[in-house]
Amino acid sequence: MTSFAKVAEHSARHPKPEGVTFEYGTAGFRTLGETLASTVFRSALLAALRSQSKQGRVIGVMITASHNHERDNGVKLVDPMGEMLQQSWEGYCTDIANADSDAQVVHILESIVKAEGIDTSIQPKVAYARDTRPSGPLLQAALEDGLTALEVEVTNYGVVTTPQLHYFVRCLNTEHSSAPYGDPTESGYNEKYGQAFLRLVEGKPQPSTLHIDAANGVGAPQVRKLADAIASPYFSIDVRNSDTETLGKLNIDCGADYVKSNQRPPAGTSLAPGGRYCSFDGDADRIVYYYADEHGIFHLLDGDKISTLVATYLRDLVAAAGLSDLQVGVVQTAYANGSSTSYIKDTLRLPTVFAKTGVKHLHHEAERMSIGAYFEANGHGTVLFNPSAVDKLQEAKPTTPAQADAIGRLWALRDLINESVGDAMSDMLLVETILICKGWTLAQWDAAYTDLPSRLLKVVVNDRNIFKTTNAEQTLTSPPGLQDVVDALVAKFPKGRSFVRPSGTEDAVRVYAEAATRSDCDQLAYAVAGAVFDKAGGRGERPAEFL
Repeated sequence: MTSFAKVAEHSARHPKPEGVTFEYGTAGFRTLGETLASTVFRSALLAALRSQSKQGRVIGVMITASHNHERDNGVKLVDPMGEMLQQSWEGYCTDIANADSDAQVVHILESIVKAEGIDTSIQPKVAYARDTRPSGPLLQAALEDGLTALEVEVTNYGVVTTPQLHYFVRCLNTEHSSAPYGDPTESGYNEKYGQAFLRLVEGKPQPSTLHIDAANGVGAPQVRKLADAIASPYFSIDVRNSDTETLGKLNIDCGADYVKSNQRPPAGTSLAPGGRYCSFDGDADRIVYYYADEHGIFHLLDGDKISTLVATYLRDLVAAAGLSDLQVGVVQTAYANGSSTSYIKDTLRLPTVFAKTGVKHLHHEAERMSIGAYFEANGHGTVLFNPSAVDKLQEAKPTTPAQADAIGRLWALRDLINESVGDAMSDMLLVETILICKGWTLAQWDAAYTDLPSRLLKVVVNDRNIFKTTNAEQTLTSPPGLQDVVDALVAKFPKGRSFVRPSGTEDAVRVYAEAATRSDCDQLAYAVAGAVFDKAGGRGERPAEFL
């Protein structure tokens, strides 16, 4: 039986910093690495209880801060099928992270055991890993101290990408089932995804080299291992921004977030017309593609473009397989470009739904679909095959060679996709597969539809908590009357759209706007931001009027 007798003693080694409040958000805890030791220690305790609540199944713990500056770090828990932690447990994480004393830490553990009816005689199991951040080793030591305090059975995966840790957790928990997900090792990961990729592209024309910006993060060594495992001219890569040793380089002027936010290639990168480029973020769960046209103009292929490419390919394969009762659907957030939504609905004629911002919300919506594709505009996303869709694939009886080929490709695609979480490396192989099979350049992919100009602004406010939304965060219900002002401003611009939502991490709100032209878009964005500042307690400098 798990005893909490050692918890207070071990907890005393990791005192909570004074004056700091922690909150478990969509991506777990995330703040300055130097303040996180107590939180990581306590997260280990929660992971042990979560494992026991799941009858001893493995729970994952990942130490990472993704696309943030390297001074930041974070920790998040991974549920048994590689998915995000169940939302009802997020409050437990926040409560224990903010406990003021070692005795209170023990008290919270005891209260969770009682509330969840946990059998503490079950052996808890935890798998963990970290990224390349300099604070990682110190925080890993705090994690291990917490796991030791509760005598947890552990698997340490060392330095890997966040999606790899999610994959390992799912593999460990399905290892002895009727449908094992894969081998829970780095080589098993590379073998599964690499072989699925080769099955799909075999016999097609070989692509040119793919230039990968690895954000000076953990994706750099891992994608090279993947390439070594594939060992094929179908996956010829050039890895850039791969320095994981020098301090101050992680995510600086490079990576998916930089490219997406600044609409330009990584600093120091010159794009050759016709070249093929993509960027990961620091822990390799996001990916965006980009290229320069013959005039040297930069073009971004973000999560919306990836989502429509994948949905198109899946739709066509399902049709070719003769599986008319299988429905492909797409999940988006309010940040999805309006042109992508129109393309999905009007051209592809596929159902699309909106979810709140945050991968966990999109994941849950995608689970409701037969085959659900979801990508945030930032390049984080994946595809889920509902159990009923898997059953239909198994029951399918092809009547022509073409149907048999399409069904085989759907199976191979499922093996190529990391269904547990958005995964830059798996998503990269998915995009490469589709482009190779279609014989498309990046420009041909991009030509499917043209993005509307968009703008994202931040307005600092006195209290973000007064901002309440509905309709997947696209409509304000509070402060009273502000949505009417936004609607009136939007109505002035052709193809105008704008929404306001509170930040999840700071006292600020995000203002998104799009319109038919860049000038209209910027005027709309700054007009809405100004209205928010004036009517809802703006702080500091008022957003500048568009000139």
